[in-house]
Amino acid sequence: MIERYSRPQMKKVWSDESKFDKWLQVEIAVCEAWAELGEIPKDAVPKIKEARYDLKRIEEILKQTHHDMTAFLGSVAESLGEESRFIHLGLTSSDIMDTALSLQLVEAADLLAEDIDELIQVLKQRAVEHKHTIMMGRTHGVHAEPTTFGLKLALWVEEMRRNAHRLAEAKKAISVGKISGAVGTYASVSPEVEKRACAKLGLEPAPISSQIVQRDRHAQFMTTLAIIASSLEKFATEIRGLQRTEILEAEEPFEPGQTGSSAMPHKRNPELCERICGLARLVRGNALASLENISLWHERDISHSSTERIILPDSCLVVDYALSLFTYIMKGLQVYPEHMRQNLDVSRGLVFSQRVLIALIEKGLSRGQAYELVQRNAMQAWKERADFLSLLQSDPDVSKHLSKSDLDGLFDYGFFLRHVDEIFARLGL
Repeated sequence: MIERYSRPQMKKVWSDESKFDKWLQVEIAVCEAWAELGEIPKDAVPKIKEARYDLKRIEEILKQTHHDMTAFLGSVAESLGEESRFIHLGLTSSDIMDTALSLQLVEAADLLAEDIDELIQVLKQRAVEHKHTIMMGRTHGVHAEPTTFGLKLALWVEEMRRNAHRLAEAKKAISVGKISGAVGTYASVSPEVEKRACAKLGLEPAPISSQIVQRDRHAQFMTTLAIIASSLEKFATEIRGLQRTEILEAEEPFEPGQTGSSAMPHKRNPELCERICGLARLVRGNALASLENISLWHERDISHSSTERIILPDSCLVVDYALSLFTYIMKGLQVYPEHMRQNLDVSRGLVFSQRVLIALIEKGLSRGQAYELVQRNAMQAWKERADFLSLLQSDPDVSKHLSKSDLDGLFDYGFFLRHVDEIFARLGL
């Protein structure tokens, strides 16, 4: 199912081939920098650029060394002659691994940014489509006052715009390389090598590092993914609520031949939205692990390494999938304006209680007096399932202040929609 909604590009970013390609890319960039500074022969660079690795050979060497970097370097050395002595000159494993990891994260961030942009475009289209589709607004799950389905979706547009901004900031935070040697002192490799190598890779040198790129940067990236996933969960939860049988104002796509239950043929469950909600929990859990990775012993330990091999690729893959899946849901979302209108009338006019309250206050009553009058009639309407307007019109304590025509004028759904165009214009929709 993941393959159906996620793109193969994200899987490719986190493949072994992609990782080792980037390790080799960093090694070559450093050699080029060394050559430019006259520290290694310039005529060695063309041969170094032809360096290759072999995945099977890496696996064989790894069985002996139990160290993936030395296994990688051993395989690369076998593809070169004497020029292999210049590979990894003055470097430590994290110079290569962390710099290459940044390249992977930048690539993943670009793919996620495309996902977000596509979702925003779909949300904008559906928001404009339902700009004036009136529906009940709910607080605490209880009828409050009318809103429009378009406003609900416009709210999501703006939230995803914020997520796009957060992702851009997280990408900036992680777009750094580190070529500073064993504990970050540049004792065995100069800052100029780092500067030149990072420039070739499209990264900024980390202003200061220990043996690693500091993990607050990765935590910013991961918590950003967690926020994005949580936004998707929020949206999906709303659709799940609106799809309930008693409400049925919106419904996720249900394709021909699809089944909702092995036992009950009538079932049309919001299983796609439920899937997104479950996956969001996973991403948030991974984000917590990234926060735990910030604190390491002294200049580094590798307690972060084992978790990052799971949480970084998994979270990128999951968020890519969830964004694509929710875009699919929104493209095919079934909206039922007639049910929305029916649900507006379920409370028999109680949604106009605040309008009556304000009108009585404007007639000179204190807020307490006005509230008591309106609530008394509202509770009677609620208990007896009676028409709220009729109760108000027959209440002498109300009618002495508001005539029948005054009350009729207050019970107008259009009143709640008078600023919708202004809100959409503010959002550029």
